[in-house]
Amino acid sequence: MSAPTRPGPWKLHQRVPVAAGEASVGVFGEGPPVVLVHGTPASSYLWRNAVPTLARHHTVYVWDLLGFGESRLAPGAAPSIAQQARTLAELTAHWGLEAPSLVGHDIGGGIVLRAHLIDQVPASSIALLDAAVLGPWNTPFTEHQQRHAEAYRTMPSQIFNDIITARLATATHLPMSDTDTAAYLGPWAGTDGQQRWIDQVCAVSFEDTQDVVARLGRITAPTIVMWGAQDQ
Repeated sequence: MSAPTRPGPWKLHQRVPVAAGEASVGVFGEGPPVVLVHGTPASSYLWRNAVPTLARHHTVYVWDLLGFGESRLAPGAAPSIAQQARTLAELTAHWGLEAPSLVGHDIGGGIVLRAHLIDQVPASSIALLDAAVLGPWNTPFTEHQQRHAEAYRTMPSQIFNDIITARLATATHLPMSDTDTAAYLGPWAGTDGQQRWIDQVCAVSFEDTQDVVARLGRITAPTIVMWGAQDQ
């Protein structure tokens, strides 16, 4: 297990069968374990610059959520927060982790807390970054897609790509490079990617974090909650 030592294409080379599909995972570095959980519509690519730094003193575990990046869902499975949390519980067991640090961004925050509080994944510490936990947290665009999912599923893929490219451009305070934009959009390309995008949009619901909110007082692990100063 070693961390990337110089910039290069980001790719996870391991695949782990799980109950709801197959997870693309990577393990880097040595030391106390930390698991990084990205949000939507990202992938493990989100952590590409954080991994080398963390891996100097930690064993860093990253994965693409099911239906995101290079992870795939089993037929009939939905990429809900509840399902992703169960998958995180499966992966921590697969890796043999007793009480890792858990880091979640966006819906990854809801996934981390649901895995910890509902699926009984122990944690030595928790970091929540712009976490989707206290609702309502869906964006107006997400709600529009949920109301008109069939229209988004059936529109020409090039038009759909134009829409999500424009949406992605609003997700960061500073403009992204063409390389980063292409990396984030790649998994959603073509008609298959279009369907995966709508699948994950339709599966995201505050209902999956309501049970978490009711249990927040049970968290005993040291926890940090962070929001970006320029977060809109």
